[in-house]
Amino acid sequence: MNWLLANPDRVRELTVEHLYLSIIPVVAGLIIALALGLVFGNRRRARNIITTAASAVFTIPSLALFVVLPSILGTQILDPVNVLVALSMYSAALLVRTVFDALDAVPAQVLSAAEAIGYSPARRRLLVDLPLAIAPLAAGLRVAAVTNVSLVSVGAVIGIGGLGQLFTSGYQRDYPDQILAGIIMILLLAFVLDRLIAVAGRVMTPWLHVSLKIVAPAGTEPATGNPASAASQSGGGK
Repeated sequence: MNWLLANPDRVRELTVEHLYLSIIPVVAGLIIALALGLVFGNRRRARNIITTAASAVFTIPSLALFVVLPSILGTQILDPVNVLVALSMYSAALLVRTVFDALDAVPAQVLSAAEAIGYSPARRRLLVDLPLAIAPLAAGLRVAAVTNVSLVSVGAVIGIGGLGQLFTSGYQRDYPDQILAGIIMILLLAFVLDRLIAVAGRVMTPWLHVSLKIVAPAGTEPATGNPASAASQSGGGK
């Protein structure tokens, strides 16, 4: 803890680098997963191939991928692009199944209603399915973001890892206080990102967090909450 308080500039620099290496892959992975989910969500064979490939990608050890990617991409071993590409692959692999499941969770009645009023399949996907899938998507995005914050630190082994560099440096110098500083900051980053995504998901789905209030006839008490219970209360008074 003493090292953390004594080196604010170094901690700030590593934190900014860690955020950069964490957030960009999550955004890239989300875009890839959404594109795959919206295009192939209704095609069972393609969907099975994509989910199998995603599972295979996520089983690749991160350190091995960081080392192999330069020979594939033609980059230098210390290029941050290697970490960004690897973590984007992991994020997409994590999120693609979430996207499929979230789109599947949209009620069939809603889909039928959208088609009945003339929505084309593509328009319905974007304007009906996607907004209603935000809540489960946000949950999956929280997992991907926290996972990325953790995986970035592995890149410190090849010299690019944001706060993970405190682990390698502390280990080489036999300085546990520096390692503890890295753990504290990574946990803090993961917590903050998780809360931000949770709040954003809540703000984007206001219909899930409103209390339904039914206006009762004069002389009776207004009913709130579940419409079904309100109806039963109304029926019981007749």
